[in-house]
Parts: sequence; C-alpha cells; structure tokens
Amino acid sequence: MSAMTDPSSAAEALLPTLARADRQRQVVAALQGVLPAHALLWTDEDTTPYECDGLTAYRQRPLAVALPETEAQVSAVLRTCAALKVPVVARGAGTGLSGGAMPHPMGVTLGLAKFNRILKLDKLSRTAVVQCGVRNLAISEAAASLGLYYAPDPSSQIACTIGGNVAENSGGVHCLKYGLTLHNVMKVRGFTIEGEPVEFGGDALDAPGLDLLPLIVGSEGLLAVITEVTVKLTPKPTLARCIMASFEDIRRAGDAVAAIIAAGIIPAGLEMMDKPMTAAVEDFVHAGYDLSAAAILLCESDGTPEEVEEEIGRMSQVLSGCGATRLEVSANEAQRLKFWSGRKNAFPASGRISPDYMCMDSTIPRKRLADILMAIAEMETKYGLRCCNVFHAGDGNLHPLILFDANDPGQLHRAELFGADILETSVAMGGTVTGEHGVGVEKLNSMCVQFSPDEIAQMQALKSAFDPDELLNPGKLLPTLQRCAEYGKMHVRRGLLPFPELERF
Repeated sequence: MSAMTDPSSAAEALLPTLARADRQRQVVAALQGVLPAHALLWTDEDTTPYECDGLTAYRQRPLAVALPETEAQVSAVLRTCAALKVPVVARGAGTGLSGGAMPHPMGVTLGLAKFNRILKLDKLSRTAVVQCGVRNLAISEAAASLGLYYAPDPSSQIACTIGGNVAENSGGVHCLKYGLTLHNVMKVRGFTIEGEPVEFGGDALDAPGLDLLPLIVGSEGLLAVITEVTVKLTPKPTLARCIMASFEDIRRAGDAVAAIIAAGIIPAGLEMMDKPMTAAVEDFVHAGYDLSAAAILLCESDGTPEEVEEEIGRMSQVLSGCGATRLEVSANEAQRLKFWSGRKNAFPASGRISPDYMCMDSTIPRKRLADILMAIAEMETKYGLRCCNVFHAGDGNLHPLILFDANDPGQLHRAELFGADILETSVAMGGTVTGEHGVGVEKLNSMCVQFSPDEIAQMQALKSAFDPDELLNPGKLLPTLQRCAEYGKMHVRRGLLPFPELERF
C-alpha cells in the first residue's frame, strides 16, 4: 500500500495540524478572558493581513492576533501568554524590511496600532511623549506649531511607527547630522513578557542606575514590548538647501563623500544613488535628476541663511575638486523637496520596474563605498539579477535593491544568495550586516558570519535575563549556535574570506 493511502501515514500527517488547532483553541479561550471580542482575531481570513511585514518573501499566520487598546490589556495579554508558554511577536505598522514582525506559527501577534496618541508636547524641554503606535511623521506635524520637529526621518516615515523605529534603531536621510533613533530618544516604557512594567532611560539627561536605554533601542522586540516613548524635538532650521552633484564615475562619487567628511563638514544629509536607481526614480517622480551620471550625490545644508550659504560654498568646492561634472543647488524649498522626493521614493520606484525586490541593509566604512559598488556590479553577473543602489552615503549605510520575480523560485533563491553575498562582503570590508532595518529572520545566517559562537552566546544570555523562556519574538535576530555550525559547514570561512562560487552553495 502506498504512503498516500496508508491510514496510519495519513493520521501522522494530520498530527501537526491537529496540535495547532488544539493549541489555538486553548490560546483564544484564554485571551477572550482578558480582551473584548473586537480586539481578538483568529480565523485565517482575519489573521492573513498580519502574516508578514515589509519583507513579503516570508509569510506565516499566527494562532491569533491580539489588538489591545490599553496598557492594562497589554499586560494581561503578556501574562496570559507567559502562563501558557506561548510566543508573542509585537507588531506596529508592519513596514519593517527584515521579517522582524513575521508571526510565530504557534504564537500570538500583539498588534499595537491602537496606541496612536501623542500624550504631551513640551516646548521648554523640547520633548514629546508619544504612544508606540504614533507615526514618525505625525510627531513632526504635531510639533510644527512650536517650531520643532522629530529629526530621524526613515523613508517610510509617513507610515512607520515610533515603536518600530525604536525596535530597529531607524535612521533616515538626515541621520548623519542629527543621529539615529537612539540619539533622539530619552525614555522608553513598556512591559516584560511577565506583564510587568519596565522603564529605560529617563526625563533627565542621565538616568539613575545602569544605562539600559541603548539596550532596548535596536533590540527588535526580543527584550520587552514597547508602549510609550519620550523623544527629543529639534528646532526647525531657518533654511535648508540641497546640492545635486553628478559624477561620471562611481569611484569619484564615493571619494567625494569621504572628502566632504574629511574637510570637517557634516551635512544635514548626504545620499548617493547609482545610475539604474536614478533612472527608476526619475521616471516615477520627475525630480530633475541627471540621467547621464554614473552616480549622483544629494548634499544638504541647513541652519541660518549665513551658515547655509557658507556650507554650500564649501561643499561645492570639495565636490568640484573631486570631479563632479554638474552641480545644481536647489533654488527654493519646492525644488529641495523635489530632490528629496526622488530619494525617498526609491523603493516604490523599484517596484514599478520589477515584480519584486529585496532591499538589503549593510553598513561599511565610507572609504569603501566605491569598492562595494564595484563588487555588487560583479554579483549582478554572478547571480543573473539586476540591482539598483541607493544609500546613506554619509554614514556608509547601503540599501541595494535586488530585482527579481518571486513567481520564479530560482530567482528568489538567487536573490537570497545575492543578498547574503552583499552582507558578507560588507563584513569583509570592515562593516556590519545591518544598519537600520534589523536582522529579523532575513539576516540570521549573516550574523553567523559577523559574530563568533561565544559572542552570540553572550547575546543569547542577555536575552534570557529579560525573557528566560524565550517567548518574545523567538527565532529572530539571534541565530542558534547549531544554525551557525551548519551554515559554517556549507559556506563560512571565518567570516572574512573569498566567496565560494555560486554552484558551491
């Protein structure tokens, strides 16, 4: 009798499904005791919208989605899940790009979108107290009447939430001068997996005890569930102007970035796009980009009119000395915003020219910008896929967009290999596997390249101090040592070595 018709084999195949269904009934019944009916979803139809974040290549439905409306309900959900030993994945707007909010198949997704109130704006202290579900841009909109704004500005700022920004330590196009999320947050409040309130940082410049704020920022939901954040607000500059600089050679553009920093200039923004990316964006937003250039730089200065005039002059001199073939300075605010609209629409522009794309996120020393772009060009041939490049040149944070068609499994596999190659090359050049998108599930193997087993074990011990049962966002950020050992057998050579040929993967 074949396995397809063997009753015992059929029964064994059903066991995982039955176990999941039983567990789902148990979890839903328990959560119904702490949440109103409208705040709990569990049918396939209702949970499917939560099956992935911005990294759509990986999907999984949770047992249930909890949508609490108060901190008391958040605490109750966490206590319930801890008692049942059920994994919990916190989720904001779902704009993340590394699979950090992908559900656990035997867990609960904790949706925090209803925590969307700005609780306090303080002009004197230049701070805002906001709930975790407040959109990044909404903070600046609310503070505009006070002459203030929130400086970190990810390209997804119209939709991404401050809780997610804290979880990933997001940056944006102005992070070179104004810093990442970590540099613009004073205090974070939330709950442990046991439902106990916890606070990191404080209202003063220095908080009592150990400084654990840098620990929670960028922790990707592994240590606590964030519900409230106190952010710093920055005075709006009197004037801002942007230079669009064209280069006929990628290496010269990369060298110009290093030259600007070496000259003691810290622009408000310093971004680079290569020719394929520029063409895709220009066709989408008509920003006025130079389509003949091999690469363009966007260099912004802000401050008083006198400061801006002096800095624009210094930057123009440096750019010309580095071989810029064309310099155009924004004549007014409308043109400046047009320049930036192109940069901030790089991802949707890529979606117009390819069925799918995979956005990577590594960081390298500024002096290696040209080297990594040359290496990526060789990888395009190696993997048979196109790649458009856009990145925060000022701090070396790369965002290569690998174009592929997910309907072709071969292309998806090659895109994954391409992405891993970029990350490992970045490490070999002295960089890191992530800058602001996080590790999530996407970069687990690459973590094995960058960190030793002892280092990963220390990170795991830190997580265990907060979450001994490893229920908060398990399977993300930190690879298991077994995974690293298996990956090492296949591929890794101490993390820094010539990459094997494609057929060896």
